[in-house]
Amino acid sequence: MQRIGKNVLKLSGQTYISGSAGVAAKTESEGPLASDFDFTFPDDGIGQPTWEKAESELHKKAVMLAIEKAGRTPDKIDCIFAGDLLNQCTGSTFGIRDMNIPFVGMYGACSTMVLSLAAASVFVDSGAMQTAIASTSSHFCSAEKQFRFPLEYGGQRTPTAQRTATAAGAAVLEYGKPDGIIIDKVMFGRIVDKGITDPNNMGAAMAPAAARTIADYLTDTGTKPEDYDLILTGDLGYVGSQLLYELLQKNENIDISGVHNDCGLMIFDRDNQDVHAGGSGCGCCASVLCSHIFKRMRKGELKRILVVATGALLSPVTSMQNESIPGIAHAVELVVS
Repeated sequence: MQRIGKNVLKLSGQTYISGSAGVAAKTESEGPLASDFDFTFPDDGIGQPTWEKAESELHKKAVMLAIEKAGRTPDKIDCIFAGDLLNQCTGSTFGIRDMNIPFVGMYGACSTMVLSLAAASVFVDSGAMQTAIASTSSHFCSAEKQFRFPLEYGGQRTPTAQRTATAAGAAVLEYGKPDGIIIDKVMFGRIVDKGITDPNNMGAAMAPAAARTIADYLTDTGTKPEDYDLILTGDLGYVGSQLLYELLQKNENIDISGVHNDCGLMIFDRDNQDVHAGGSGCGCCASVLCSHIFKRMRKGELKRILVVATGALLSPVTSMQNESIPGIAHAVELVVS
């Protein structure tokens, strides 16, 4: 492992993804990526008495499927790096508590999947672990209840609002003979705060952090947008994606429009589903990446991609105190061996 430039870590080329799974619920299964999810639940309740327990079940399903697809059992996993949007990361904690796997709780809001993937890959690539899991989840109803209003309140969502995906994703990382998707480089982003205070406009809050991370990553690695088959963000939605293009073009003279897509734009059909500015939630990036994107990479359709997951580091308390919303964006570069 070596540092490239100021921010990027270049791994050994021996850490790869041996199994992954993306799971989702009803609304997500009605979107464009329905056939790529490894499992879909028929409703958001997932057979549980509360939304929070439903999210834990969602998270557990993704982890168990990923372990199974990697040809492993829970006792063969050295550690799991996991998180979600709920207080104290209870969506993931309660979902995996019976697996008897060492646990590192992660929080990066909607950036948590890439944060977990980056952290897990550093541990595996360093030799500290042989096998690790990165996983995240989110749930529309539990997130609305915590960050905005319970659904029973009947609050109206603004045009800039995004729908938190009821979804989860998990990836098993191993060290050894490279096979398939290799984690080539990682970058932990910096907090960027441009003074956005509207909790119903996450795209605007996160776009500056995404622009900063992408610009820093390209500078450190000496690469250009066209060197990648895909630069994938998650989850800026429509508003945030448009702001990202503007910020990069205006401030950095970088144009990613030809190779960029966003998980929040991919998971739902904005023309036919009531999702306003698109999807969000750490389960959005996790499920899209661990199902649709990885499947495309294994088919050879994508050979080199840069994944930049974004997060809004707010809480209900900070919003009520009229605090601004800091943004964060972490990056991983994935290549096919």
